[in-house]
Amino acid sequence: MIKYIYPTKKVIFMKISEKINMSRADLEREGAITIVAFGDSVTHGAVADGEINYDTVYWNRLRNKILAKKNYVPVNVINSGIGGVDARSSLMRFEHQVLSHSPDLVIICFGLNDVNGELDDYLSSLGKMFEKCKYRGIDTIFLTPNMLNTYVADDTPTKHLSYAKKTADMQNGGKMDLFIYSAKKLAEDMGIAVCDCYSKWKELSLTEDTTLLLANRINHPLKEMHELFASELFRLIFPDDSGTGSSSGAPESTMYKS
Repeated sequence: MIKYIYPTKKVIFMKISEKINMSRADLEREGAITIVAFGDSVTHGAVADGEINYDTVYWNRLRNKILAKKNYVPVNVINSGIGGVDARSSLMRFEHQVLSHSPDLVIICFGLNDVNGELDDYLSSLGKMFEKCKYRGIDTIFLTPNMLNTYVADDTPTKHLSYAKKTADMQNGGKMDLFIYSAKKLAEDMGIAVCDCYSKWKELSLTEDTTLLLANRINHPLKEMHELFASELFRLIFPDDSGTGSSSGAPESTMYKS
């Protein structure tokens, strides 16, 4: 297994926490907040079979929460999620679909498709992404995904029945746990912040049928479950703010100044 050993350090989100309070002059000089969400179908916006929804996806909910904190500074989120990909196949697009945007924050979320492959490939690919972000001094969050289904539900689309059996076996057999917990440790060892929503899903599974929280009954969360990801991300970025406050106005006039 490939291992990356880095001194653990406290990750502080200075860029967004500073930029959210920018004045008009600062905004002219620094520009808007830019976040890149990089991942698979969940980041892409996939919900039920054949359905894409960009309004309810976690990164858009996060954007709205940041704007609710203070709406003067624009928040641009670039969606670099693509359905059906894994971390290994996404390495080739990391430079031009993520780093080229000079983001203030990169959110990396893979695992749902990677579990079909080898653990070393998954960890090696994530490690290279983390290294590239660290080298450029970009704030980075590894967002752990949701659980897979734990059984084949009666309303699973017929064309996905075989795969649903496979994913249930990987979830119940511990392979998904191994992949996500190993990736979490890798991120922590490299000083990358972790937003551990997978553990939140595991907690939910103690009292709820988490398979019914998946819109496609395999791996795509219901629209409302994206709120969990958005809320946890917001708490990580702004630990002293609940994210429920009302929008603040501009710090000064936005009228054109000659």
